[in-house]
Amino acid sequence: MKKNLLKIAFLFFALFTISSFANETKYEMNFTKETACEIRKIKLYENPVWASKIDLKDGKSVFFCSPKSMFEFYYNQEKWETFGIKDISDFQNILVTDYKTLKIIDATKAFFVYGSNKTSPSGDDLVVFELKENATNYAQNNNGKRILSFTEVKNSLIRLLNGRI
Repeated sequence: MKKNLLKIAFLFFALFTISSFANETKYEMNFTKETACEIRKIKLYENPVWASKIDLKDGKSVFFCSPKSMFEFYYNQEKWETFGIKDISDFQNILVTDYKTLKIIDATKAFFVYGSNKTSPSGDDLVVFELKENATNYAQNNNGKRILSFTEVKNSLIRLLNGRI
């Protein structure tokens, strides 16, 4: 009887463990030495910690050298007619790189540090973290002014970072 209970408990534990890992989506950037930022034409491999990408529903991917560039595209898709984007519903994945772990993460669930003393290849930028705790620690140690969620990053902030107030 004890052996059967132990087997059942082990089975439930194994299934729980496997299901928790199965729910974690693994994202990829898949850029080469030739991949350049759509906006600034900077090669991504030179500064992969800042790499961002938007996957479109039609299978195309648009790469960026920084979160700021990604948001610039996000808020102004009409400037890039060649991609045939009608609105943000044409976006499948919006991905950024966690500054601490270099893990590729869903931008809509990320935390963005504004006002730190670090700059990306495109200048003043937003530093990205998957965990709010990491964003808070980074902000405290690098003069960060605010920690923002994806929806709190507005076009006006991106314009400010670009010097276009």
